[in-house]
Amino acid sequence: MSNPYGFPQYVIDRVMAKRGRLPVFDRFEPARTALLVIDMQNFYVGEIASVVGIIPNINRIAQALREKGGLVVWVGMSAGEAGESRWALYHDCFFTPDKGANHRDQLSPGHKGHEFHADLDIRDGDAIVHKSRFSPFVAGASNIEDVLRPRGIENLIVAGTATNMCCESAARDAMMLDYKVAMVSDANGARYPEDHMAGLTSFYQSFGDVRTTDETLRDLLAD
Repeated sequence: MSNPYGFPQYVIDRVMAKRGRLPVFDRFEPARTALLVIDMQNFYVGEIASVVGIIPNINRIAQALREKGGLVVWVGMSAGEAGESRWALYHDCFFTPDKGANHRDQLSPGHKGHEFHADLDIRDGDAIVHKSRFSPFVAGASNIEDVLRPRGIENLIVAGTATNMCCESAARDAMMLDYKVAMVSDANGARYPEDHMAGLTSFYQSFGDVRTTDETLRDLLAD
């Protein structure tokens, strides 16, 4: 495998010294694999070109995985409800009052910002999970384990936004719960390329695999 992600050479050298190979996993059994699409909601996607632009790749992976018997899970943030925060520490300490209220309310059920982007190919049979923290795997943040474990899911493909925030948080936590995890470089997006690269670089060194969409379809989900 080449290095199409633009990782710094020291990362490649460190990975090779640590595990002797660049790919972490050769293949995922599709029937035991879920695609987690993180926070592709109107509030987060907006008109950010680097995030809107990953939607076709997300849809490609979702369709391929469905056809092979895997599970697609659309994961969204529910930050509040009826004017009450579901994460007061975050809203009170990390925002101005106005911006905290905006985040809380736009990511509350019933608000347009809470809805998934219209161009996402969400199908009957897919699962939808809402979380109250960056990672759905934080205890009490969502019911994602109740969705994955009964299906025998062992492998996770992570896509969505933002690469270095909720996507990386979810991917790291999943690995530490013994899921095999891959983040898709061109199906994750962030506002700034430096943030995107920081998320992938940190994850790749110790938590899981990084693949392109083409590599995911050709290699990880190979027949």
